[in-house]
Amino acid sequence: MGILIPIMKNILLVEDDPDIAQLVQMHLSDAGYQVESCADGRSALEMFRNRLPDLVILDLMLPGMGGMDLCRQMRDFPPYIPILMLTAKSTELDRVLGLEIGADDYITKPFSIRELVARVNAQFRRAKAQADPLATGQPVIQIHDLIIDSDKHTVMRNGRLLQLTSKEFDLLLEFARQPGRAYTRTQLLDAVWGYGHEGYEHTVNSHINRLRAKIEPDPSKPRYILTVWGVGYKFSERVEGV
Repeated sequence: MGILIPIMKNILLVEDDPDIAQLVQMHLSDAGYQVESCADGRSALEMFRNRLPDLVILDLMLPGMGGMDLCRQMRDFPPYIPILMLTAKSTELDRVLGLEIGADDYITKPFSIRELVARVNAQFRRAKAQADPLATGQPVIQIHDLIIDSDKHTVMRNGRLLQLTSKEFDLLLEFARQPGRAYTRTQLLDAVWGYGHEGYEHTVNSHINRLRAKIEPDPSKPRYILTVWGVGYKFSERVEGV
């Protein structure tokens, strides 16, 4: 019986500061990751599309194409790949926008290398847990015409495959596993985004709106994801008129 060699995860680092890029690349390589570095947005997009890394570390301030535009274009190109965004400490609005356009996590500059490696490890643990049917519990949840398959990471309504981002899928799955439970926005941040996102409850609102636009027959009159005034949101225990 041969020895199983673990597959090395590939990370695309997009950072125009050569000193930071070298430091991050060295420590991630020591942690067992294969890292390719790129200094501008357009080259990074080409590398992303051609090589499909397992994770992207993306600086917000880049020459040529900014990190926001690059993140948007990466999100438009399947499959879904986790993005960890590097932001300046003073640009809170940019961090919020980064989360709302599809970044999975962020870390502010100046940052601790140990924290960065921990964030990267956390993203890969989360991806592994989502792919493990034993970790996700019931693999298929059906609520009337909505079918959520946690193994395949897919959602269908009326037999049509819906195109959800990873965060939208995680949000829907969290709701569907506990119908009727009223969640605060902070609870949803903890459950779906994890640590480090305190104070960004409005990010939940943006994701809820986009999720409703994709799963609801009429997003202006939601049947699945309901607003609980003064609290937050819940998944309906009974879906009327579907």
